[in-house]
Amino acid sequence: MIPERSLTFGDGTAPRLEGALSMPPGASSGVVLCHPHPQYGGDMDSPVVMTAARACAQGHLATLRFNFRGVGASGGAWDEGRGEQDDVRAALAHLRGLLGPPAHVALAGYSFGAAMAAAVAAAGEPLAGLTLIAPPLARRGLPALPAAVEGPLLVVAGNRDTHCPAEALAGLAGAWPSAIITVIDGADHFFFGGLEALDAALTGWVSKLPR
Repeated sequence: MIPERSLTFGDGTAPRLEGALSMPPGASSGVVLCHPHPQYGGDMDSPVVMTAARACAQGHLATLRFNFRGVGASGGAWDEGRGEQDDVRAALAHLRGLLGPPAHVALAGYSFGAAMAAAVAAAGEPLAGLTLIAPPLARRGLPALPAAVEGPLLVVAGNRDTHCPAEALAGLAGAWPSAIITVIDGADHFFFGGLEALDAALTGWVSKLPR
């Protein structure tokens, strides 16, 4: 188990959000982790999110996984992906504040969380790295190129993922030439039987993040 503590965060102008923080001693870098679709049972305890949290912890990075508004003990209600982008920004700001300057904070998201992470990155949020896990390209199309990511870009999906089909993933590879595209053989959108390979891909990404 990763040593974590529960917390809530927010600046008072938006819903208070529930999170779980892991802060290794001396950590100056961290990753915010975004969960899958709230309306389909997604929350911060998703096995894929937990796999990402463990990969980050093994790399001595702080992690903040959180519940989007209206999920678990987070305040507010589903906002169709609009307010949820503000939730991502609030989590990034909170982790930066906890780490203190000069903090390097990266962003990782799974499924709907990947779509929210991509949207925030495209809007110019400065990031130390970005990972999209099983981005729902079939539903949402290709995300815009991130505007201010100083570290590695990783996109990882299973070759049986109908929400992230091969042709869409190939299109993303063309649009994001600097991204590492990793396809996990035999894995579907939920990475059944593919969590070990996902962990390996994420561990490689973590090793390249600025410290």
